[in-house]
Amino acid sequence: MDSKRSELGFLLLYAAAFYIFIILRSLQLSRDHYTKLFGLRPGWFFAPLSLNDVTDSQWRNFRANLPILSLVFAIFSLLANVSRTFFHLKAKGMSVIWILISLAYLSYLHGACIIFILSLASVNFLLVKIFARTKYFSFVFWIFNVFFLLCNRIYEGYSFSILGQYWAFLDNYRGTFRWQICFNFVVLRMISFGYDYHWAHQDSRSNYKKHIQRCHNCKSGKGCYQLLQERSLPDEKYTFSIYLSYLIYAPLYLAGPILSFNAFASQLDVPQKSLSAREVVWYGVRWIFSFLLMELMTHQFYYNAFAISGVWRHLSAVDVFIIGYGVLNFMWLKFFLIWRYFRLCSLICGIDAPENMPRCINNCYNMESFWKNWHASYNKWLVRYMYIPLGGSQKKLLNIWVIFTFVAIWHDLEWKLLSWAWLTCLFFIPEMIFKSAANAFQAKSAFGEFVLRELNAVAGAVTITCLMVANLVGFVIGPSGINWLISRFLKKEGMPVLGGMLLTFYVGSKLMFHVQDMKH
Repeated sequence: MDSKRSELGFLLLYAAAFYIFIILRSLQLSRDHYTKLFGLRPGWFFAPLSLNDVTDSQWRNFRANLPILSLVFAIFSLLANVSRTFFHLKAKGMSVIWILISLAYLSYLHGACIIFILSLASVNFLLVKIFARTKYFSFVFWIFNVFFLLCNRIYEGYSFSILGQYWAFLDNYRGTFRWQICFNFVVLRMISFGYDYHWAHQDSRSNYKKHIQRCHNCKSGKGCYQLLQERSLPDEKYTFSIYLSYLIYAPLYLAGPILSFNAFASQLDVPQKSLSAREVVWYGVRWIFSFLLMELMTHQFYYNAFAISGVWRHLSAVDVFIIGYGVLNFMWLKFFLIWRYFRLCSLICGIDAPENMPRCINNCYNMESFWKNWHASYNKWLVRYMYIPLGGSQKKLLNIWVIFTFVAIWHDLEWKLLSWAWLTCLFFIPEMIFKSAANAFQAKSAFGEFVLRELNAVAGAVTITCLMVANLVGFVIGPSGINWLISRFLKKEGMPVLGGMLLTFYVGSKLMFHVQDMKH
């Protein structure tokens, strides 16, 4: 116990020294190079340079539209909650309310292009109803959805002129936001509806009594997402109105989180009980503090501006590491804020969706835990609708290639995303082999446990490095930057930095082990 306590003390000191160095060096880099960076704008937060890094387009647009979004969703939630309370509405009635609200929202976003969304959604509904009870269902269903997922991007949302010159004038009313971008999420919901309906007419896939006995939330009467997702609904819940309200449900339409049709329809009937009103308020307060943290970060550290401007290519190996590490932390906090904002809006309206970022990026030391906690609702979707139907853990080595290729295509048709997907799969293979060997090895002594723990920490350091490389290739430097990145760190100057990175991630992995021990 004393040795573990001493080790924990050393690890905490190392982590503190590491972050002090990262912060001070990041501040120095921003001050030294800000005149060469693109996209910096006047800021409002107290900072020496009084500049704000808003080079990331997703964050810039979200931040700029936050006031109007908050006003719109406040009105939507008021209308929905008053209608539910005053008219005592259940799933069918609430679905009509949300269709009306969401169509008004989509009319502003996409203008006349909602015709494309409603047409594809209607055809999908008919396919489900026709083929759901046949052996051809999966084949027909996936072909249809993947085909239009690709066509929407290739033809950039289509032109109304393909319907004839009579309809061409509608191209002047395409709204403010490209519908084909948002339709990626709609595709996931269409697949969810199809399979939930398909499985509703088969034997139950889950033992609810055993789950309720094991689950603390279910025993306390709160219920949980797992139960809502796995429990099949009666036929009258698989109607077109509930289906359409699920596809275009305004609070989660733009960015998610993703929830299954079963979970949505259940909560449309009976509002969520997983969080009390007080907990929802506290959730919102925590979001405000997180937003202020992001403002502090973008006013002080210009990580994205370095990446977009290409200035990082002219920096030393240690500075390249700092910029790469900073970009990944920015990405995590950005998605954390966007997804939690929309989840908060949905919670206020009575629909609970899975948390997308339940764990910090700096608290994941293997591939599996990282992907379970990065866009977690999408991970749950992939497991339920792809991984298990493809054979689950029995065909894991094959499944990951199919799933990550789909994830890359779902994001966009870009080679750098496919490179990211296939690199991730390559890095998954040694982890799976090591994990299998570690599970087979039974430590029978304290020394054996020590060796296994050290090997896990070393594996964690290598995995974190691989994750950094894969994500930088996929979202920052692209496949053309791989050779440059490798050569940079394998030179005489870069080797000590690479060694320091691995040592730091080794220390980080051991620190995460201690956190896990405390939880247990």
